[in-house]
Amino acid sequence: MAEMDIMDYDALLERAKKQLPESVLVKERFEIPVLRSIIVGNRTFIKKFTDVCDYIRRDPKHLLKFLAKELGTQGEIEGGDAVFQGKFSNAVINKKFERYVKDYVLCHECGKPDTKLFKEGRIMMLKCEACGAIRPVEKI
Repeated sequence: MAEMDIMDYDALLERAKKQLPESVLVKERFEIPVLRSIIVGNRTFIKKFTDVCDYIRRDPKHLLKFLAKELGTQGEIEGGDAVFQGKFSNAVINKKFERYVKDYVLCHECGKPDTKLFKEGRIMMLKCEACGAIRPVEKI
């Protein structure tokens, strides 16, 4: 009887594995990109800002709003670059960006970047497309 239970368990386990989405089984490593910034006069430019937003699959306006709030200044997108009023070091900008990725991109359950932001009523939610976890995130 115990041998039959084991075979049933193995068959159920295989069936469950086949139903998992492909993104759960892929073991690629996600690295947080490093933002490159330059200071020109009294403004700070983040180069290739929209390319980075495409890589992390987030709306450039959302990231821009987050960074502007965190830096306590105004920001806008010019071409593919972000421009902020004031002088900010590369280290400060990357520290804020890393916090954004941890809070608004990476899944807190499985750690994968396969997430999307959506609104449920007035609450902003983060849903992981890999493991299915859903959690609320702070509004910017």
